[in-house]
Amino acid sequence: MKIKNNLLHFNKVGFNLIIIMAVLLMGVGCSKSFLNVPPQGQQPSQQFWQSQSDATAAVNAIYASLRSWNETAFAAIAVESMASDDAAKGSTSSDATFMNNFDQFTITSSDEGGQLGGFWSGQYQEINLCNQVIDNIPGINMDATLKARYLLEAKFVRAYSYFRLVRAFGDVPLRLHIPADASQYNIPRTPKAQVYAAIEQDLTDAAGGLPSIYNGADVGRATKGAALALHAMVALYQQKWSDVVNYTNTIMLSNTYSLFPNYEQMYRVANNNCSESIFEIQCAVTPNNPAAETSQYSQVQMPRGVNWGGWGFNVPTQDLVNEFETGDARLNATVIFQGVATLEGDIVPSPATNPMYSYKAYVPSSLFSTALQNPGCQQDVRAIRYASVLLWNAEANNELGNTSTALASLELVRARARAYSIANGAPVGTLPKVTTTVQATLRTAIQHERRVELGMDFFESRYFDLVRWGLAATKLPGWKANKNEVWPIPQSEIDLSVGMLTQNKGY
Repeated sequence: MKIKNNLLHFNKVGFNLIIIMAVLLMGVGCSKSFLNVPPQGQQPSQQFWQSQSDATAAVNAIYASLRSWNETAFAAIAVESMASDDAAKGSTSSDATFMNNFDQFTITSSDEGGQLGGFWSGQYQEINLCNQVIDNIPGINMDATLKARYLLEAKFVRAYSYFRLVRAFGDVPLRLHIPADASQYNIPRTPKAQVYAAIEQDLTDAAGGLPSIYNGADVGRATKGAALALHAMVALYQQKWSDVVNYTNTIMLSNTYSLFPNYEQMYRVANNNCSESIFEIQCAVTPNNPAAETSQYSQVQMPRGVNWGGWGFNVPTQDLVNEFETGDARLNATVIFQGVATLEGDIVPSPATNPMYSYKAYVPSSLFSTALQNPGCQQDVRAIRYASVLLWNAEANNELGNTSTALASLELVRARARAYSIANGAPVGTLPKVTTTVQATLRTAIQHERRVELGMDFFESRYFDLVRWGLAATKLPGWKANKNEVWPIPQSEIDLSVGMLTQNKGY
C-alpha cells in the first residue's frame, strides 16, 4: 500500500483515510513501545478518532513516519547533505548518478531521480499526520492532560517538517488544517516569512506545555528542550540573534542536557537517547517487517562488503578530513577510513568502492542478524544535540558583539573534544584554547568548530550553513547566487497543482 505523494490533491475521504493507511505502514512489534501502532487497516475511517487509544495510535504514527525513507534516506541526503563540501555521492560511479545533480548543482525541476519530489512529499505526509491529530484529537473524550500533550507533540513535529521545507525551497504551501472543502485542496505557495511565523508559533506553544523529560517507554518524544532548540535553530536561520541567545540560554540553564564524554560512542546503539540528545528519531527492530523497521538511514551510508550490508552513499570528502586539526580524535569518530578498523572491530575491505565512509551512520556488524532485514535499523537518528545548542549560542552571541560569552560557549565544545582526543592518545596541548575576542576571527573559529563537531550529522546541514553564511559561492563549485539558495520546486508538484504552484527563480 502506498500513500499518494501529493498532499494538495487528496479528496476529503483521502484525508480521513491517510492516518489509517499510515498505521498499516508503520506495523507492529517495535521494541520502543511508544512507536507501537496497532493495525487499524480494517477499521473504517468514520470509526477512527473516537477514543484515547485512537489518539495514541495517531500520534505514534507521527513519530514512526519520521524514520521513513523520504525523511531520512536518499531524499534527505540529496537535499540536505549532498551539495556540501563535506559529502560526496559515494557508491560506484554508475550507481544513482542522479545524486550528482545535487552535488554539482545541475538539478532541474524535472528531478530525474525523484529525490526533490520524495523530500517534498515526505514532509507534507508528515504535516498531514500532524494536522489530523491537531484537528481531530480535540473532539475525543480522553484524559485532558494527555490530550494537551499530544497536540503539542504534533505541533513540534509539524514545525520540524515545515522548517525542513522552507530551508530547502523557500516559499511553500502552508497548510495548518485538514481541508474543509474542495476550495482548500489546491493552495499556492506561502511567503517564507509567514511559514516561519507559523513554525515559531507552533514551537512557542510546544515549549510552553511539553514536559522537560520523559521516563520509560515515552523516552524519545518531543520535549520542552526539543521545542526550544528547534526554535533557536529556526531563529538562527533568520538571523534573530537575540532570540537564539534567549532560547539557548534557557536550555543551558535548565541543566537537562550535557555533553556526552565519549564522542564516538555517543552515536552507537547503546547510547541512543544519551545525555547529549535533545531530539532523535526513534528506530528499532521489527522482525519480519522491514517496511516498518526503520528509515534505512544507516544502511544507505554504511560500506558495502562482507558483513556490512550497506550501499555506501553520502561519504565524507577529503576537504572535510583536512578541516580537522592535528590530533583531533573526532576525525576518526566521524570518518571510517578504508583498511582501518573501527573501534568495534569492523574493517572496510581493501580495495573498496570508496576510501572513506560516515562513522556517524555506522552500526557494528556484530549487531546484524537474520531478523534485521535493514542492517543498522536499531540505531536512532540523532537530529539535535546539545553541542549544537552551545555552538548556536556562540554564533549568536558573537554576532551581537558578546564575544567573551561566545568564546565561553565555544570552549565548552572544544573542551569535550580536547579531553576526548587526549583520552584517545593525542598529546596534551591538542586543540588549544581559542582566546580571541575579535569578532571576525572568532566567527571563523566558530564556523570551523561547527564543521568538525557536526560533520556528517543528520539535520545539521553544512550545506545550508554555507548558504546562510554567504560562503556557498566561494566554497561550492557550480553554485550560483540568486538561484541555488533554494532547490527547485518539483515539476511534478507544479503539474499536479495545474500551475497553482510557481517555480523558484532560475529553474
